[in-house]
Amino acid sequence: MKNILVLFSFLIFAASCSEDTYEKEILNHQYKQNLEFQDKNTSPLTKEDLKEFQSLDFYAIDKNFRVLATLTKTPNALVFEMPTTTSRKPLYKKYGVLTFTVNGKEQELNIYQSQDFDRDPTYKDYLFLPFTDTTSGQESYAGGRFLDVLTTDEKKGKMLIDFNKAYNPYCAYSGRYSCPITPKENHLTVAIRAGVKAYKKH
Repeated sequence: MKNILVLFSFLIFAASCSEDTYEKEILNHQYKQNLEFQDKNTSPLTKEDLKEFQSLDFYAIDKNFRVLATLTKTPNALVFEMPTTTSRKPLYKKYGVLTFTVNGKEQELNIYQSQDFDRDPTYKDYLFLPFTDTTSGQESYAGGRFLDVLTTDEKKGKMLIDFNKAYNPYCAYSGRYSCPITPKENHLTVAIRAGVKAYKKH
C-alpha cells in the first residue's frame, strides 16, 4: 500500500512539473512576441501606438487548446490566388485538411502552402494555418488569427496544433500591411479562447 501511495505521489508531481514546463514554454513565447512589438524595427504598431504599448492581451494559457490533429494531405489540389486586404493576391495551394476535437466538438481546418517560389528559402517548410472562430469580431480580431506550422511537424499523419500560440495578422495593428483573408471554410464553430486577443484600437 505504501509503495502505491509513493508511486501515486510521484505521478502527481511529474504531471505538475509537465504543466509547469508547458506554461513556461507559452510564457516565453508570449515574452518574445512582446519584445518584437516593443522594438521599433520589428513592431507592426504605428508610431503613436508604439509609444503607449506595454503588452499584447493574451487569453489565459489553456492546455485544452493544444490538440493533436489528423492530417489528410491533398497533393492534387489546385493552386489559387489567396485574397488579401489589398490588391495583392499571393499564390497558395491547399496542403491538406486537419481534423481534431476541441471543446468536445470535431473541427476541420484547411492548411495551406505558399507557391511563391521566389520567397526566402528559410521558409520553405512553413505552412499557413488561418482560422476564425466564434470569438472573432468580439474578443478576438475579426479577420481571424494565424498559426505557424512546419511540414516537418507532421509525425505519422498527425500534427500538434497549439492555439495558445495563435497570433493576429499585422493588419490587426495597422492598415499599412497586406494580409491574407481567412477563407470561409476555415471558420471553427467553437470559441478558441487561447492565444492573442483583439488589439484594443483596431
